[in-house]
Amino acid sequence: MSDGQDTIEERRSGPRKRTLKSGRIVFGGLSQVFNCTIRNTNEDGALLMLPNSLGVPGAFLLYVDNECTRRPVEVVWRKEDRMGVRYTGPAESTLNRAS
Repeated sequence: MSDGQDTIEERRSGPRKRTLKSGRIVFGGLSQVFNCTIRNTNEDGALLMLPNSLGVPGAFLLYVDNECTRRPVEVVWRKEDRMGVRYTGPAESTLNRAS
């Protein structure tokens, strides 16, 4: 029997690149923030690790700290301490925001 992880792997449109980046899950008009670790990525999505995915909505902005970018995403699947997300829009720089 499978725990469903094999099915998740098969739905990916392309291979993921392993990474270890610091990120932030931001929602609620920028008032709610969860820290996360980005474990792998491809052009369509990413795997996020976090202490607990409870309370994270189905769509949010993903900030990638060391790249100074943010990107809208939607949750494709989730477990207690991780979630797979799909990018729903382009990456935007967080450096050129108007004050």
